[in-house]
Amino acid sequence: MSRFSNLGHRLYQGEVSFDFVGRRKLWYSISGVIALVAIVGLSTVGLHLGIEFKGGSVYTVAKPGLTVSQAQDDINKIIGDSTSQVQSTGDGKIRIQVSAQEKASSDAVVKQLSSDLDVPAANIDAQVVGPSWGHEISQKALLGLVIFMVLVTAYLAIAFEWRMALAALVALIHDLVITIGVYAVVGFEVSPGTVIGFLTILGYSLYDTVVVFDTVKENTKDLEKQNKRTYSEAANAGLNQTLVRSLNTTVVALLPVAALLFIGGGLLGAGTLNDISLALFIGLSAGAYSSICVATPLLAQLKEQTPQMRALAKRVAQRRAADAKAAAAVGSTADAVEEQADEAVEDSVAAAGMVGQRNQPVSRARGKGRPSGKR
Repeated sequence: MSRFSNLGHRLYQGEVSFDFVGRRKLWYSISGVIALVAIVGLSTVGLHLGIEFKGGSVYTVAKPGLTVSQAQDDINKIIGDSTSQVQSTGDGKIRIQVSAQEKASSDAVVKQLSSDLDVPAANIDAQVVGPSWGHEISQKALLGLVIFMVLVTAYLAIAFEWRMALAALVALIHDLVITIGVYAVVGFEVSPGTVIGFLTILGYSLYDTVVVFDTVKENTKDLEKQNKRTYSEAANAGLNQTLVRSLNTTVVALLPVAALLFIGGGLLGAGTLNDISLALFIGLSAGAYSSICVATPLLAQLKEQTPQMRALAKRVAQRRAADAKAAAAVGSTADAVEEQADEAVEDSVAAAGMVGQRNQPVSRARGKGRPSGKR
């Protein structure tokens, strides 16, 4: 954990940096492939709507020891169709869903189930849902989504700017498309709890995006007055500064959702809880990815197309070229000085060698002509 905290500090100080903005084509490609799979699955397979949206009947049988296969065989025999869905709720009850196309009345089905399964009719709860109720829920959910999108776009445009609002809106749509596409491809049932989960993930995704955008706004304040870095570089620095915070927020949010999904839904069999947690788990994961790899790179791309940021990028490039040229000139001068120093040393060594060669024979001659001291 201390290493992770140290990484966050180094990211904030700029000692370590991941180039998310510079690799935007890679992120766009990944998002495009996932979105394409989701759209194809949504258009071909479609959503598996729950009984609340398409209408039908739900029978909850309370009998200890009753298995899903027994209830499935009996309901198929009663209605003469195998499209009914039977599942255990985890509390000793069996839930049977029958589509609205079945002509048998709910009272007749309850009576037959009571007789075949040897359970009192009072222990069988029957609920009939009309398709108009599900249609009304869908319309209200869609209306709420549109109102939310409009308000969010207006707020971001006022608090930040319209480019940030557009980038955040694209990230939200990205998260919704992926989440809905996963439901279509995998075949998860869409219930009212799923719709609640869809609407909830918008808030989480928007929160991460706003946190990053706020830091980017601080980093790019008075950016045009300098010529050291471009808008993309400043935005990428802001993204790195909030990277650990975004990851921590996502992990903290995913842990309880995963507990609801895998423990509450998987072990306890909580149907509605499972629907909400599944949508949240997929949406939070997609939201964490989009706030880092989609929203900020898209914002930087939009800003770099403005005349001011183009002029800034040109000034930054000119300064870096001048700095590189000056560094090269200094390097050449240093190399020349070093070369001259080496040549001077070599000349000095050569001169010293020549002097030694001249003096050595003279010394020998004097040595030979010196008296030996013997008389």
